[in-house]
Amino acid sequence: MRKAQLPLVPTMVLGVLGGAFIAFGAMLYTAVVTGSTLGSGPTRLLGGAAFSLGLLLVVVAGAELFTGNNLIAMAWASGKVSTRQVLRNWSLVYLANFVGAFGAALLMSLADGLLVGGDGVRSTALAIAEAKLALDPVTAFARGVLCNVLVCLAVWLCFAARDVAGKLLAILPPVSAFVALGFEHSVANMYLFPVAWLAGAEGMTAADVAVNLAAVTMGNIVGGSGLVALVYWLCYLRDTPAV
Repeated sequence: MRKAQLPLVPTMVLGVLGGAFIAFGAMLYTAVVTGSTLGSGPTRLLGGAAFSLGLLLVVVAGAELFTGNNLIAMAWASGKVSTRQVLRNWSLVYLANFVGAFGAALLMSLADGLLVGGDGVRSTALAIAEAKLALDPVTAFARGVLCNVLVCLAVWLCFAARDVAGKLLAILPPVSAFVALGFEHSVANMYLFPVAWLAGAEGMTAADVAVNLAAVTMGNIVGGSGLVALVYWLCYLRDTPAV
């Protein structure tokens, strides 16, 4: 309810921070998996643990994140926020997340961050973007569903945490799992595509990026709102009268 009623300026500023924080996680993931000799599974798991930095910053430092805000559907189902309020929050936060993620990609490019330690990180970033663009929309949608089930469960688990260490332990397993399993996060992609484009990716078109983001975003909504928020609403809040 509080998120849905947040005024415009805090919503946008916190949304920009959310996009930047997830970008930091994606930056660290890209660097950590580059040159790893641990094997595919352990490398992806280690990269997932590194990517957890992004959601940890969102939850502990404070930010607005589109994928996490899909949980607002629980308040909507209880009649405590309107459809207009939900769509307003999602639209503003999604736009602000993109600004924050793109800005982080631009700063990474200006800092030559992909060239630290040689060309390996840049090659990894290009390979990640290429693999994402190769996904057909149905696959991207399904991976988006699975991703945000785990992301929203991570946020849900944080409600049980009483300190920063508890929040870290709540976030780490679900986020590590979605990254290791290759699922798709729309806000992470808002960083990964621009940073690859700025690094000289060939064959990347705005239309291809838009198709991927649209499919992943819809999947994220279904996973977070439908398979987490509305499922728990059905279990615990369905018979609670709206106020």
